[in-house]
Amino acid sequence: MAEEAVLGFLEKHGEISDSGEFASERGIDHQELTNIIKSLHGFRLVDAQDIKRERWVLTEEGKTYAAAGSPEVLVFLAIPPEGISPVELQSKIDPSVFKIGRSQAIKNQWVEMGKQLVTRKVSNVQDKVQDLLIRVQNEQGIDPKEIDALKRRKLIVPQTWKGYSVRKGPNYAPKRKKFATDLTRDNLQRGDWKDLEFKEYNFSAKGQPIEGGHLHPLLKVRQQFKMIFLQMGFEEMPTNNFVESSFWNFDALFQPQQHPARDSHDTFFLQVPSMTKTLPEDYVEKVKRIHESGGYGSRGHEYDWKREEANKNLLRTHTTAVSSRMLYMLAQNGFAPKKYFSIDRVFRNEAVDRTHLAEFHQIEGLVCDRGLTLGDLIGVFYDFFTRLGMSKLKFKPAYNPYTEPSMEIFGYHEGLKKWVEIGNSGMFRPEMLLPMGLPEDVRVIAWGLSLERPTMILYGIDNIRDLFGHKVDLGLIKKNPLCRLGIE
Repeated sequence: MAEEAVLGFLEKHGEISDSGEFASERGIDHQELTNIIKSLHGFRLVDAQDIKRERWVLTEEGKTYAAAGSPEVLVFLAIPPEGISPVELQSKIDPSVFKIGRSQAIKNQWVEMGKQLVTRKVSNVQDKVQDLLIRVQNEQGIDPKEIDALKRRKLIVPQTWKGYSVRKGPNYAPKRKKFATDLTRDNLQRGDWKDLEFKEYNFSAKGQPIEGGHLHPLLKVRQQFKMIFLQMGFEEMPTNNFVESSFWNFDALFQPQQHPARDSHDTFFLQVPSMTKTLPEDYVEKVKRIHESGGYGSRGHEYDWKREEANKNLLRTHTTAVSSRMLYMLAQNGFAPKKYFSIDRVFRNEAVDRTHLAEFHQIEGLVCDRGLTLGDLIGVFYDFFTRLGMSKLKFKPAYNPYTEPSMEIFGYHEGLKKWVEIGNSGMFRPEMLLPMGLPEDVRVIAWGLSLERPTMILYGIDNIRDLFGHKVDLGLIKKNPLCRLGIE
């Protein structure tokens, strides 16, 4: 055993000057040896002092050049004495090798690169780079200037070797004594308890850390948003249906059936069940009429509205589908002013990158009352976003199929020191509200934003895939503090 080898060697010689040499001479794995030395040092059987040595090792590129030769020599050898065309030369050598080799060969003044012909300027060359790399590989000394040249080409990197020198400690013994940790029934029956030596208690040692659940950053920020809405008197909408019909997701919002967002490239359609079975028929007829021929002063979209398109089931692309259902129910049960909000998942069939996922969370708020104006919408924004810590706001006209007027919202982020887009908003169109049966003087103002973007800003995350998914860092979940928005 390695432990016996260490203690036995110290008994005879008193010191191990280099753990690396000691392990090599005895065929012991050095990592195993260092673990044993640390353990013996902890029990004061030995005193161990750190040893560090710097050495240079080849990178993967350096290993390739050491084995096959440097790119500049490979390029030189590929040029026949009579010369060769640049195109033919390039076809004979790997593109990555050719690019580096050509540059170095020209720099060394080995070749003449003409437009029609590449020729040698010297009759033969020595592969000095390969020779130097082999010397580094064999741990032979080379000139510091040569080291710098190889380092600049990223062919070598420094590596630190760590080991120990070892001497006898105050509790040294040729063999480690094993102390008992428990007094057992067998010890009492055999009577050997009198001879046992027990391991000392470490009263300053910390206990095992208590494992508990950890809230995900998204859940922390979601809870803070929810508290803001509740403080402002909003009521949460039920969002437990991820599957919606195209009718509630698109048609009820006055979004035409030929709109690009309804295409399969942007929407996940279900195969089973592919169609919804129940829709409010009287309301469906009103929506069809407003799409085809308009009403309430609108021309509509002037196309043939198809029921089979409205019946298609999909994964909801926005939580506004929930808002359309809630407003319809409000109209059927007798209108009363309401403030609604929702925070839940939505799904978009789009490419995944550092700022986009096919599944994300949408935050939506709406206020419905008589006589609301754009000024009321802006006023609600200042109240809402000030509670988020963003009191500097700007608005930019935008287009949404179901709101008019529509505005993008920008807030000045004090941490980032710049204006960032934080949401979209607008007033729901009469073509959406009046077919539901809401009174003509009722207006609905609404806005939405993602949950992921403010979470990324608050926690300093620049890639959404680091926030959640199968590659998320669980350490990040455990260490993140509570989210504190700018709530007054």
